[in-house]
Amino acid sequence: MATKYHHLSDYDPTSIPDASAMKVGIVVAEWNYDITSKLMEGARSTLIKNGVSPENILIRWVPGSFELVYGAKLLARKSEVDAVIVLGCVIRGETPHFEYICSGVTQGITALNLQFEIPFIFGLLTNNTMQQSIDRAGGVLGNKGDEAAITAIRMIALNNENFR
Repeated sequence: MATKYHHLSDYDPTSIPDASAMKVGIVVAEWNYDITSKLMEGARSTLIKNGVSPENILIRWVPGSFELVYGAKLLARKSEVDAVIVLGCVIRGETPHFEYICSGVTQGITALNLQFEIPFIFGLLTNNTMQQSIDRAGGVLGNKGDEAAITAIRMIALNNENFR
């Protein structure tokens, strides 16, 4: 659903599974820090608000969005997290760099979801303008970090279900 029709921070709190025993990793790109730090705070506060203990939230920073995939892989391999949230921001410029970075991160996160037995949550903003990013990092359209945190909780719960 297009963000234009969906506020990123809206969810029904009664539909969220118990997250008190969950451990979540968050990998955040330093590039576009003014945006990504707000995404991280949104994700962190939403996890805590929904029962995840602050001690069970591991946050790691990487230089840019392309490095998010490797950072997420390290968190999955070197810690006992139940999910990894990937947060970054790429803003279209005048060169094809935008397409390469967005495609690489998308393919990388998809591959991690297939390789590991935990969910990797895609929280990369891929916008045309800085204003669009501001709007999605706590602005008029909510915070993609909130949405990523709720997705992580729901996917961990799904992963923990018995499918027999």
